[in-house]
Amino acid sequence: MTVAALDAAGTNTAQIAQLISSLGEDDWQRASACPGWRVIDMIAHLGAVASSIVAPTPPDPDDPPLPAERERQHDVLVDRRRAWPLERVLDEWRTNTPKLLDVLAGMQHGEARDTTITLPGLGTYPQHMLANALAFDTYCHLRNDLVQPGGPLRFPLPDPTDELVRPAVEWMIAGLPQMQGTELAATVTEPIVVELDGPGETVFTVHPAAGPGDLLRVTPDAAGDVRVTSSAIAFIRWGTSRDPWSDHCTVHGDITAARPFLDKLDII
Repeated sequence: MTVAALDAAGTNTAQIAQLISSLGEDDWQRASACPGWRVIDMIAHLGAVASSIVAPTPPDPDDPPLPAERERQHDVLVDRRRAWPLERVLDEWRTNTPKLLDVLAGMQHGEARDTTITLPGLGTYPQHMLANALAFDTYCHLRNDLVQPGGPLRFPLPDPTDELVRPAVEWMIAGLPQMQGTELAATVTEPIVVELDGPGETVFTVHPAAGPGDLLRVTPDAAGDVRVTSSAIAFIRWGTSRDPWSDHCTVHGDITAARPFLDKLDII
C-alpha cells in the first residue's frame, strides 16, 4: 500500500522540481494560498521537513522550544528560514529531499515497516506510512497552495490520478482520529460514513469514541445511516480547511449529526 505512496511522493517531488525550474525572480515572493507563506516559504517548509528526518540539528539554545501544535511548529521552522537567500533554501530542499525518499524506501519492508513512530502533534504511525505523509504534503502544497487555480503560479500539471490522490487520502484517514484528539472526538455522536469518489475513491466510517478521553475509531466500510459524499480530490481541500465542506459535500441523513464533525475537521 505505502510503496505506492513512495512512488506518489517521488512523482510530486519531480513536479515540484519542474515548477521550481520555471520560476522567475518575482515568483518567489508571491503569496501562496497558505496564509502568511510566500512561494519561497513553501519550499523552505518542504526542505525543513526533509532536514528534520535526514539531517536533524541540535536545537539552538537561543531558540525558544517548538510549540506543541504541529502547524505552529511548521510556522516557526519557516520563520527561521525567512532570512535565508533563495539558493540556500533551494539547496536544503534539493540536498535532503532525495535522501528523505531513500530513507522512506527503507521503511517499506522488513522490521522497519511496522515499527511505530510518534510524530509530535500528529500521532503515532507505522513507519511505512511516512511515505503517505510525504505524498500528502507534496500533493497538497503543490496542487492547492502553489499552482493555480488555488495558488498564484501558472504551471501545467497533469490531472490528478488515483495513484497520486489515494496515498494522500490514506494519510488523512490515518491521521483523522489522532491529529485533533478528543476535541474532534467530542463532535461525533453516531457513525458517519464518508464516501469519496473519483481518483482516490474510498469509503470509511467514523465511529464515536468509546468513552471520555478516547479517540474516534475509523473503519474501512459503510456502517452508518449518516453519509457524507464528496470527491476524494475535494476531500483534500475541505478536510484540511482550505475550503468550506459545504462547497463540496452532500450530506444524506441527519445533517445535524454530521455538521459538528465537518465543521471541526482540520487535518494537517
